[in-house]
Amino acid sequence: MKSQSDGVRALVRGLDVLRHVNRTGVCRASEIAKATGIPRPTVYRLLETLEEQGYVAFSPTSNRVRVTRLAASLGDGFAVNSRICQAAGPTFAEHAPKVVWPLDLTTYENAAMVVQETTHDRSPLSIDRGMTGFRLPMLRTSAGRCYLGLCPPAERELILQHLSRTGDPEDLPFLDESYLQPMLRAVRQTSRATRDSEEFQPKTASFAVPVWSAGRILGCVSVIWTRGAMRLEEALQSMEAQVREISAQISAALDA
Repeated sequence: MKSQSDGVRALVRGLDVLRHVNRTGVCRASEIAKATGIPRPTVYRLLETLEEQGYVAFSPTSNRVRVTRLAASLGDGFAVNSRICQAAGPTFAEHAPKVVWPLDLTTYENAAMVVQETTHDRSPLSIDRGMTGFRLPMLRTSAGRCYLGLCPPAERELILQHLSRTGDPEDLPFLDESYLQPMLRAVRQTSRATRDSEEFQPKTASFAVPVWSAGRILGCVSVIWTRGAMRLEEALQSMEAQVREISAQISAALDA
């Protein structure tokens, strides 16, 4: 049986490895072993665990490893989420009675979009409750697709690599290049993403637009409605302008 001291030692070694990768930017396992004094087989095991949890990523063309945005967010992620939530709260409160259908504000975290603010609990038309903190899949939701299409290319590549390695069977059809590339192009062209099939929460549909700050996407605002209530084209016609205004107000508050 693994002792408590063994677990603490493994944690300390894992943190040493993560710190070294973060400090050097990109490196090989052999370089980590030499710098930290941790045996190379142990370094490989620790890197595999860190990769599984989304904190590091191996290059697909070499044996080098680098930290992901998730690892970088350990220092500032809470502050960023706090800022965006503070900006979104009053804006959601102002617009929720006009939109009526529920709104979500999501940010990226470890290969998922996490609901940070929502009006599900206030919307009389919501069929979901307790959505704050809910993790939305990247490839099967409008928020995830929006973020993937508009985040920096290097970040997008790391996210897609992570999703491919995770191998969720429900994601596989959407990782196919014949679907993936046209979807990403459409998001870049329209600066929005949609979900109108049964790939996720089949009773509802949604579309999402980005929240920008300093020229970078920080999150997404989504509106969710019951599929039987209206078609996607009707939802876009009746709500897109207002959802974009909500996003613009949040972005303006972030950049103020």
